[in-house]
Amino acid sequence: MLKFVILLSAVACALGGTIPEGLLPQLDGRIVGGTATTIASFPWQISLQRNGGHSCGGSIYSNKIIVTAAHCLQSVSASSLKVRAGSSYWSSGGSLVSVAAFRNHEGYNANTMVNDIAVIRLSSSLSYSSNIRAIGLASSNPANGAAASVSGWGTQSSGSSSIPSQLQYVNVNIVSQSVCASSAYSYGSQIRSTMICAAASGKDACQGDSGGPLVSGGNLVGVVSWGIGCAYSNYPGVYASVADLRSWVVSAASNV
Repeated sequence: MLKFVILLSAVACALGGTIPEGLLPQLDGRIVGGTATTIASFPWQISLQRNGGHSCGGSIYSNKIIVTAAHCLQSVSASSLKVRAGSSYWSSGGSLVSVAAFRNHEGYNANTMVNDIAVIRLSSSLSYSSNIRAIGLASSNPANGAAASVSGWGTQSSGSSSIPSQLQYVNVNIVSQSVCASSAYSYGSQIRSTMICAAASGKDACQGDSGGPLVSGGNLVGVVSWGIGCAYSNYPGVYASVADLRSWVVSAASNV
């Protein structure tokens, strides 16, 4: 329960003191130990915004479909959401597009965080450029230890009261589902078959990064989902496994 208390207070500060209804990110969700970057290096990254404020990340699947986390879209109306694509800054530049509809995975469970994935349909198509580009979905999970990166506008320290204006990223390493659930770490049976983990010393995703991309080998391999704290040595960041949920994403993208 402590994690939830820390998380919600941090999100409240980051979003001007008000927690949006239904927005209950499970991850202490910043980019910790990250480096400022430009959208040209991560052109699939978007900022999911509610009532004008950044709330979560997401990835461009096609010119009208975004992949994000189901926990970002609980008790939220499509009319209150917009997506900013093609900008290094969540609050300006690029293209700001309204959300027409979204679909959460029907098997999403807020208690266990299984199937924490969703798709969003935009009201108008994005125009691809050097700063706006779709990313492919992984068809298999990377090997344990594989290089990966995670990006977003989340807070930069646990319990921080503000989020950065410019996109941040960190390089991490994949921790396979079996290893993440093993005695090497402290999650145990909390790690389920639709999850994958990633970690690096002093680096992690956190508040505000939820829904954003974990990328390895040029493909989307994970969606920022949850974790205990941020960059804690025994608790890697936990992501929805795109390879394990790929068939749902492909189907949902055609029916949202």
